[in-house]
Amino acid sequence: METLGPADFEGARLRRPGTVVVCFEATWCGFCHRFVPTFVAKEGKLPATLALADISNEENPLWELFGIEVVPALIAFREGSAVWRIDSPLMVGLDDRALRTMEERLRAPSSG
Repeated sequence: METLGPADFEGARLRRPGTVVVCFEATWCGFCHRFVPTFVAKEGKLPATLALADISNEENPLWELFGIEVVPALIAFREGSAVWRIDSPLMVGLDDRALRTMEERLRAPSSG
């Protein structure tokens, strides 16, 4: 799975066409260690490209650029613009319910 860094974004826009769901995660995050493998397992099974953005370094500008306060966090981009997001509740992380919500949003007719 592709890993994205700050250079892959232009401001708050992702530099690529199509629908891309980015999982923002950090190596020091236990919730990420639990969630990321299930996110990665969805690759190729959904009508979108899935990617990871490692924001382990708290100086990474993507924290502020996207207002991320808790990881993991999912942000979907369509034609470069953020169209929806799923944020982790503090001290809970993301789970299978978040993956089902992601799948529903991607399969909805408006997801293009």
